Amino acid sequence: MELTRMDQDYQPFCMADPSFYDAMHSEETAGASFATAARPLPPGWALHEQDDWFVVDPAVRQVVPPQGWKIHASATVDNADRVLDAVWDYCVPRGISFKFLRSSQALTARISKYAPRGYAGKLVTIYPRDDAACEQILTELGDLLDGEAGPYILSDLRWNKGPLHVRYGAFANRYTVDDTGEVVEAIADETGTLVPDRRDPVFRVPPWVTLPGFLQPHLDARNAVTTTDLPYVIERVLHFSNGGGIYVGRDTRTGRQVVLKEGRPHAGLDAWGHDAVRRLGREHETLTRLEGIPGIPEVYDLFWLGEHRFLVMEYVEGDVLGKAITLRYPLIDPSAGPERYAEFTDWAVSVHRQVANTIAAIHERDGDDLVTALHVGDHLHVLLVGEQADERRA
Repeated sequence: MELTRMDQDYQPFCMADPSFYDAMHSEETAGASFATAARPLPPGWALHEQDDWFVVDPAVRQVVPPQGWKIHASATVDNADRVLDAVWDYCVPRGISFKFLRSSQALTARISKYAPRGYAGKLVTIYPRDDAACEQILTELGDLLDGEAGPYILSDLRWNKGPLHVRYGAFANRYTVDDTGEVVEAIADETGTLVPDRRDPVFRVPPWVTLPGFLQPHLDARNAVTTTDLPYVIERVLHFSNGGGIYVGRDTRTGRQVVLKEGRPHAGLDAWGHDAVRRLGREHETLTRLEGIPGIPEVYDLFWLGEHRFLVMEYVEGDVLGKAITLRYPLIDPSAGPERYAEFTDWAVSVHRQVANTIAAIHERDGDDLVTALHVGDHLHVLLVGEQADERRA
């Protein structure tokens, strides 16, 4: 079942404590802070906590507008310390205000599988005083960070191939009410009216804002990556997570309906710290080894599109097994009698037999390691023929 937005918003609070919902606003819940937070600052500078962030302000605060083009740096758990130190070494001598996530655990929450997709991956936010400063920071700091890995921040535009990203948004804390009645962060439109500062998982330029010329080549590079030349047409979305999307499509060469599973590098981390690309490769390897076993979906293709990995596999009509059990269960219907009980029993026994036969065939094919490998994703791929779910989560 696909998680709703509210369900996904719970994820960071679940990661903060194994028993209780909590926020990562202290070392008690977010773990030990990045070592960068303990670095000495020049006289008059201040470092203060703001939710799961540390904010670094210069002694003489630069005059910045309430909104504009702001810079984000992404990172992996492995290189976060290097990225933070590079940002610190660049921004502090130049009197540039910035903030960064407080700990490695807080970063993991931001790049985990069900982190909110609109701002997942952000480790650092930098506040340029104007467009010229934004270009200078992107150019100079971008050169310093060239080669450092980091997930693509979906709400932003990536600067070259490094971890720096940029988007137009709020600097100051201003709020408005959106169409659903929720209080959200705001920016002012061309009339001065506060409107929602949209943080959707897609790069957008507000209609009253002109994209600076220095960003145009990067937007052109992003837009150059399309599905036009693929032998597949995407028809609809089944599921989204921070690791990527799952789509129903069609092979234009054969007319066959297929499922395309997307994996984003360095994003969608699972409990083992594996990203979506690694899981997708493992899934392709496993399904290839199990080819021909009844109950195992066929795998057709594995390819890169831009920075993202895609697995193409068989589309099978059917219901999620848990949903099918709930809908068929006779004891939830007071009017059900012996005929319904017998019908459910026959169906449940048939399901069990098909799953048991498939698992037995896996053991005969390659042994216990493949049964274990099938659990690398969110669920066991072995489902009954004819009842397989069409929602296969990345």
